[in-house]
Amino acid sequence: MKFFSLLAGAAAFASTAVAQYTNSTQTGGIDQVTIFTPPSNYTIPRTLYARTLLLNQDCEEDNVILATWENYLYNNNSNPYFPIYQSYDGGHTWSERSRVYDQVNGWGLRYQPFLYELSEPIGNFSAGTILLAGNSIPQDLSETQLELYASTDKGYTWKFVSHVAHGGEALPNNGLTPVWEPFLMTYNNSLIYYYSDQRDPRYGQKLVHQISSDLLTWGPVVDDVAYDTYDFRPGMAIVSALPFGQYIMTYEFYGAKEVDFAVYYRISTDPTNFNASVGYPLVATDGSVPYGSPYNVWTPVGGALGTIVVSCGNLEEVYLNHNLGAPGAWTKINTVEPASYSRSLLVLPGQEEILIAGGGVLGGEHNSVTVSSVDVVPKAPAFARCDARK
Repeated sequence: MKFFSLLAGAAAFASTAVAQYTNSTQTGGIDQVTIFTPPSNYTIPRTLYARTLLLNQDCEEDNVILATWENYLYNNNSNPYFPIYQSYDGGHTWSERSRVYDQVNGWGLRYQPFLYELSEPIGNFSAGTILLAGNSIPQDLSETQLELYASTDKGYTWKFVSHVAHGGEALPNNGLTPVWEPFLMTYNNSLIYYYSDQRDPRYGQKLVHQISSDLLTWGPVVDDVAYDTYDFRPGMAIVSALPFGQYIMTYEFYGAKEVDFAVYYRISTDPTNFNASVGYPLVATDGSVPYGSPYNVWTPVGGALGTIVVSCGNLEEVYLNHNLGAPGAWTKINTVEPASYSRSLLVLPGQEEILIAGGGVLGGEHNSVTVSSVDVVPKAPAFARCDARK
């Protein structure tokens, strides 16, 4: 509560006028561009869980965007892979760059990919190394294995790096023991590997992390969000750095009083200790509560404190907060990207446009991978003018 009390003064930065926002079609942005349409013989849901990455600028590939997703091959092939697609023009057109195959288990890379670029060296891996986290799962779904792969040539070739966490059957049922939904972030010269964990018999599911200083060996499991009620299930952690040394974690919360799988968030000065922070429901000024598979990013534009942007899996809108996550300061804006299971967000180079990537809905018979952009910077507010004739 102390952090949010400090934000009282930040409200002075917010205009009392209603902001006007633009979507991608009004800014010449990206309007439901298709990255990949799977062949008709793909297994339902065909595609799911899209993720994107903007490569750091270098002399060879400036502002290249990579994308990946869950790829449901015909007959649920025993060795599915994560496709890596590329865009050289800000997301308007796409082509295949590579494929990441399971190199160690013989099961395939099946669920929940995540792409990340190292901004600093860790162990023997230099800055600019592209990492891919994901869930290797056999065809019968009997085991889950969270993995780490790396590319030292900007995603053209990939090598297995390390096993991170092993779990049981890949079904989201209390009493089973899978591990799910990885997310990566560097902190204090190490890599944090966040994920959802059903292995602790005290909890149906909790959010945890492990840390590595070399990407090869991993520290102990540390709780990030764990509720005392066994049936409560926080899931799908996403973390972003904020100004003033703060971090935000969003997650879906089955057990929330607002709605099942309501989007919750926590603010912490230590991204390895979210469990000491209070969880808040994301409630917009109109009373709406997003729910299911959230994602968040922070962009420095849109106000003196920048803008937190949050998406959920069941609504087209995104939610904005210009006051570093202060409750009561969330607004929502429309987008042209359809609702999608675990849509992801990416801040584009100008930092005003956010790229939304979706891979379709659970059980979808016609899923494909698409992207759209939305402008999160408000237009100048319109004020009434005096009529000079009066």
